[in-house]
Amino acid sequence: MNTSQRLLWNIYAGAVATVATVVAQKAVTAAWELATGDQPPEPNDPDVPLRRALTWAIASGVGIGLTQLLLNRFAAKRWFQAMGAKAPAFGKTRVTI
Repeated sequence: MNTSQRLLWNIYAGAVATVATVVAQKAVTAAWELATGDQPPEPNDPDVPLRRALTWAIASGVGIGLTQLLLNRFAAKRWFQAMGAKAPAFGKTRVTI
């Protein structure tokens, strides 16, 4: 796979990951509000109890991570369908001048 295809993949996968992160953050926040009836805590605020801050950090991390995993797999599958070759590994683009 040539450098331009790798660069195109990195742009495509980066755009998918960005959208996935924004959507996942909104979904996790809505789920938190539905489950607790409160806004998510600010985990860095020392007045927020540690247990609540940790619960929010774990919930948001798992939600965002899972969403990114699923969408990265979806993007790789779509890439294969469009290009006829497996998607290159993330971050493996090398440019030599």
